Amino acid sequence: MIMDIWHNLSVLTQDIVILILLLAPGVLAGGWVLRGFAPWPLLRALLRQNLWVSVTCTALIAISVAIGAGLTAQERGLRVGSAQAADPFDMIVTAPGSEITAMFAAVFLQVTDMPLLDGELYIEIATHERVAFAAPIAFGDSYQSAPVVGTTPQFLTHMAPDLAAGRAFETVQEAVIGARVPLAIGDTFEPAHGVGDTAQVGAHKGLEFLVTGQMPPTGSPWDKAILIPVEAVWEAHGLASGHPFEWDGTIGPPFTPEFFPGTPAILVRAEALWANYALRSEFSTTDSMAFFPGAVLARLHGLMGDVRQVMSLLAVMTQVLVAAGSLTALMILSRLLSGRFAVLRAIGAPVRFIFALMWGYAAVLILAGAVLGLILGFASSAALSAMITARTDILVRASLSWTEFHLVAGFVSLTLLLALIPAALTTRRSVVADLRQ
Repeated sequence: MIMDIWHNLSVLTQDIVILILLLAPGVLAGGWVLRGFAPWPLLRALLRQNLWVSVTCTALIAISVAIGAGLTAQERGLRVGSAQAADPFDMIVTAPGSEITAMFAAVFLQVTDMPLLDGELYIEIATHERVAFAAPIAFGDSYQSAPVVGTTPQFLTHMAPDLAAGRAFETVQEAVIGARVPLAIGDTFEPAHGVGDTAQVGAHKGLEFLVTGQMPPTGSPWDKAILIPVEAVWEAHGLASGHPFEWDGTIGPPFTPEFFPGTPAILVRAEALWANYALRSEFSTTDSMAFFPGAVLARLHGLMGDVRQVMSLLAVMTQVLVAAGSLTALMILSRLLSGRFAVLRAIGAPVRFIFALMWGYAAVLILAGAVLGLILGFASSAALSAMITARTDILVRASLSWTEFHLVAGFVSLTLLLALIPAALTTRRSVVADLRQ
């Protein structure tokens, strides 16, 4: 019955209920400790008189909370960003090998030497009755740090149905740039052979491309890519154009098998979602490998999930250790404040008031550290996301979610309950002995 009610609640309601349940032990403990008392003026005085101790304890708690919240938020942001980057790639066909290596090369444009698929296989795929279109993806050249990728107008339309500016390439001398390529429409450039430190500038001397369009941001490595007709890639390396000798210069399919030089990868778009599985089975042979980048990423994310659990455990352990350290500091502080507490008891303050005062002091530090830690976690995640985006070209947006709030709520409740220990020890001290100190 209870489980049925729970499953009928919305996800937002479930998250709110979990948050309340996690906070409930600490809140109930606070209500029980503070009932009937108003220790706030003395509490403010304690905070002022022990400013540096208070700041240090708060900072330690904030750092531990920031680490825990920041790590989990960052992992989730990277997982979502990589999935969005791979979203346009329904199915990829490459030569047999590692699916992960092939995915990183074809989807995330990582430099990799890959065997070529021949024209007969491409034509078989492109003319299949269940295939909407098949686009070759040919890479290996670059301009500065931007990879130059040869493909077809259909692939460009698939990646960017509406260009941010300009028009698509129409001849073998034209190119379309990604959103973060340091070129502008109307610029010309000469590609280098290879990518990265091994790129040979001047290897294609005299070969220039005119930038005619720019894609909108995709949040993927394709934002730093330059797309040119695949015919241009083949001709730049002294190969056939993929078309017969009487070719009129119209780029894109249909290609002729005997004039098709080869391509390291082919993007396949099925006419219907269900057909993808039949196509994958059909084109997974001894000569080719068909795979879904999304499925490969899911396996990687599964591994990351294990890492995330370890990271979460480490974050919780860090928070517990920091909480224990802070409570130890509070115990030491309670000894230093024992004289003041003894005076309060001597003038008639109830034992439970001293208990409430010490617990309230610890609670203020814990709550302040938790709130500050959430702010620091959000800020550090945003900064780290920007660094990861700059290095990987995958748009990572790390933001705090209910997961982080639940984690912090559990930490706050636990430490508020642990704070009862130094508060109780304070009340067990001898008033006479403390007054004589």
